[in-house]
Amino acid sequence: MRLIDRYLLRQLTGPVVLATLALTSVALLSQSLAGLDLIVNQRQSALVFLKVTLLYMPQLINLILPIAVFVAALVALNRLHTEQEIVVCFAGGMSRWRVISPAMRLAATVAFLALLMNVFVQPASFRALREELFLVRTDLAATLVREGEFTEPAPGLTVYAQNVDGQGNLRNLFIHQVKPDGSTSTYTAEQGRVGRAQGRPVLFMRNGSNQELSSRSVLNYLTFDEYIFDLEPLARSDELIHFKPSDRYLHELFFPDLQQDWERRNRLDLLAEGNARIASPLYNIAFMALALNAIIGGGFSRLGYGRRIVTMGAIAAAVRLIGFQVQAACEENAWLNILQYLVPIAATWAALAQIFRQKVNRYIDITRTSLGLTEARA
Repeated sequence: MRLIDRYLLRQLTGPVVLATLALTSVALLSQSLAGLDLIVNQRQSALVFLKVTLLYMPQLINLILPIAVFVAALVALNRLHTEQEIVVCFAGGMSRWRVISPAMRLAATVAFLALLMNVFVQPASFRALREELFLVRTDLAATLVREGEFTEPAPGLTVYAQNVDGQGNLRNLFIHQVKPDGSTSTYTAEQGRVGRAQGRPVLFMRNGSNQELSSRSVLNYLTFDEYIFDLEPLARSDELIHFKPSDRYLHELFFPDLQQDWERRNRLDLLAEGNARIASPLYNIAFMALALNAIIGGGFSRLGYGRRIVTMGAIAAAVRLIGFQVQAACEENAWLNILQYLVPIAATWAALAQIFRQKVNRYIDITRTSLGLTEARA
């Protein structure tokens, strides 16, 4: 690239990176607030909370990138244009394409990175996220007891703990169990903790007692310093991890296993997700073209380009909303998937057509007039 091309590219790259980081930080903050349930209700560690939050990042970044490109391009281009640097480029004989090519190259690079994230990074992170959430949901220590509440983690089993400390220790524990033969057992203990013994999940109880009423109405009572309550029946579950369309790789979306009932019934959903993975990076190019149109697509104005910027912002929002609606409609009709590509391509074409329709002579005349006034003042 020539010197002027590199200069324009640098002026655009910095704001795009800063806008992406800023918007990603805001999105992560919002996501972290929604994920506080893992700590408050599921009693998971801060490490699990941080891991789940970070695994959402690829999808958040893909959603944010077009907005970051649009906002950053408007800021950079508006500054360059109001300071007449772009006008000087036109006056120096640069073609429209030479002026906008650094911005379009940057948008194409961002789109390529977004495509790589959609194809490889997002499904890998979402699979890890799904596995982590499955472990949280099946965590016996979190599902067995809720502080200060009577819970029924399994039929015939009632559990209560007065409080649970930060290390997972249960205080003033109460367990009532109704067995299949009609007998009942009631356990009380000062302390308890979920752990493993010989590879089996168990509940260690200390300083407590057990009252067992047999089916013949015979009451047995004993006290203990330590007792191990078997949790293996609670841990047995036929539940398996189910990967949603957002968790699947591209070949799994376009070529599902039709012998599986779920994949056969949701074939259109998988196809719509696969096309959205490929089409969504195109919005980075479309939003860059709209930003260029907002600044360069009209005549020079010393009063600024607020009205054009607001108009292009509304058009960009409408284009993205139409894209989401088209993706939802594709889950019902497979042939509509072509619209997932046409929407961003049409927006790009319309924006670039407006830019190339604008005459450069107006910029040259304005620049010459400005330079003449400067010399006259001198």
